[in-house]
Amino acid sequence: MPLDDMRSWIGRTQSVEDFVAPWPAKALIATLDERDPEPRMGNPLPPLWHWLYFLEVAPASKIGPDGHGERGDFLPPIDLPRRMWAGSRFRFDGEPIRIGETARRVSTIKSIEPKSGATGAMVFVTVQHTLSGPRGTALIEEHDIVYREAAKPGEAVRDPKAAPTDSTTAKTIVPDPVLLFRFSALTFNGHRIHYDQPYVTGVEGYPGLIVHGPLMGLLQIELARRATPARTPATFEFRALSPVFAGAPLTVAARREPDGSLTTWIANAKGGLAQLGKATFR
Repeated sequence: MPLDDMRSWIGRTQSVEDFVAPWPAKALIATLDERDPEPRMGNPLPPLWHWLYFLEVAPASKIGPDGHGERGDFLPPIDLPRRMWAGSRFRFDGEPIRIGETARRVSTIKSIEPKSGATGAMVFVTVQHTLSGPRGTALIEEHDIVYREAAKPGEAVRDPKAAPTDSTTAKTIVPDPVLLFRFSALTFNGHRIHYDQPYVTGVEGYPGLIVHGPLMGLLQIELARRATPARTPATFEFRALSPVFAGAPLTVAARREPDGSLTTWIANAKGGLAQLGKATFR
C-alpha cells in the first residue's frame, strides 16, 4: 500500500458505546487469580480494565488469516502480515468509569509511520482512544500497533538486554495456555498467536504461544497500583521490547523512584527485558 494511501487514513474516527457490566470484571479477577471482592454496581473500574469492554466483533466471514478482523474498515489495509501490540500510553484525567454505567469510546487514527528494522519493513499505526462516562472524559489512551514482514526462513527471536534487578516489589507467574485463552476470550481477541500453536510456529515463525502485550501491561499497572493503594494513578505507559512465550515463568516488577513514580517491567525466564513501563500517581 503506497505511503500516501496509508496516510489518507489518518484522522478516521470510530465511536462505540458499551454497558460496563460486572461480569467481565469478575472474570478478570479470577483470571488474574486475585482475591479481590466481587465487583458491585457503582465500583470504579480499575486502570486498563476498560479493555474488557468496547470489543471489536468482526463477523466470522470478515476475519483475516491471523484471526483479527480484516483490515480496511477502521484500520488501514497494510499489506504486512504480522501484527503486534507495540505499546500504550494512558492519561487518567477525570473520574473513573463505574460498573453499571454506560460509557463511550471514540477512536481516532493519529499517525501512520513506516520504518525499517533488523527484520525488515515495519509500519507503526497509533490510535487514540478517548473514553468517557456520565461525568465526562475518564481516560485517554494512545495505542501503538506494529505491522511486520513475514518471518524469514531460519529467523530466530533475538535475546533482549537484561532486565533491571533492583525492584522494590515483584511477582513471578507462569503464563500457561489457559491464562492466554481466558484473556483472549475476555477481550474477544482472535489473534491466533495466543492460542494456535501450529499457526504461531509454522506461519509466524515464533517458538511458541505469545503472551499478550496488553496482558503484561495489565500485570504491570496492577502491581503498581497495589503497591500504592493510597494513591490514584495519573499516567501509565508501557513499551513492548521482546516477545514472551507461554509455559516459562515471567516476572513483573517495579522500582519506586525518588519522585514517587514507579518504573515497571516484565522480565522473561532468562532475565531478559521484555516490556518496560512507568506509572505516576496523584
